Amino acid sequence: MGFLYAQNNTKRSIKERLMKLLPCSAAKTSSPAIQNSVEDELEMATVRHRPEALELLEAQSKFTKKELQILYRGFKNECPSGVVNEETFKEIYSQFFPQGDSTTYAHFLFNAFDTDHNGAVSFEDFIKGLSILLRGTVQEKLNWAFNLYDINKDGYITKEEMLDIMKAIYDMMGKCTYPVLKEDAPRQHVETFFQKMDKNKDGVVTIDEFIESCQKDENIMRSMQLFENVI
Repeated sequence: MGFLYAQNNTKRSIKERLMKLLPCSAAKTSSPAIQNSVEDELEMATVRHRPEALELLEAQSKFTKKELQILYRGFKNECPSGVVNEETFKEIYSQFFPQGDSTTYAHFLFNAFDTDHNGAVSFEDFIKGLSILLRGTVQEKLNWAFNLYDINKDGYITKEEMLDIMKAIYDMMGKCTYPVLKEDAPRQHVETFFQKMDKNKDGVVTIDEFIESCQKDENIMRSMQLFENVI
């Protein structure tokens, strides 16, 4: 799928990229007084979007309390309103791929993070997605990838949806891969993978078909670097 050929040039890790969304989040742990202040802010948030309690987020994610404090500090610094809208997300993401057009892919990625589909990514949305991508199991990552490819969120992936994602990845970084990809490369990849995944030939790929195909294909499993290279 899209993650098979996006492996060559963009080797910055997903953590590095997502941390750049939060410039303050990669800072070293600060003094106890500042940590307490951050925790107080999280518990007594006055921004328009009030985040869930720290303990609840800790239970729902694979981050420690200290990590969540640091992440929240950076998130609030960049997003005082407590949420990121799509245009801001696109602007930030375009910095990672200045050589291409990341607009469409950033749109799809934003929708994958925006789990309640309200047009904004909250701190909770960000943390839950980041937790899966950085520390989730293979099964959790495949579920997340399926959600990314299921553009209209109807529980199925169509050939058109897969092609849309592939084209978006190509627009973003295809010209910078080695060897350089041909213009029809996205469609060729889709034809190959969709045929493998659509087991019952009904024209759509279910999540079970998707996960089974990925787990049985060594190339796809190796290319779980998708979460290291493209996102």
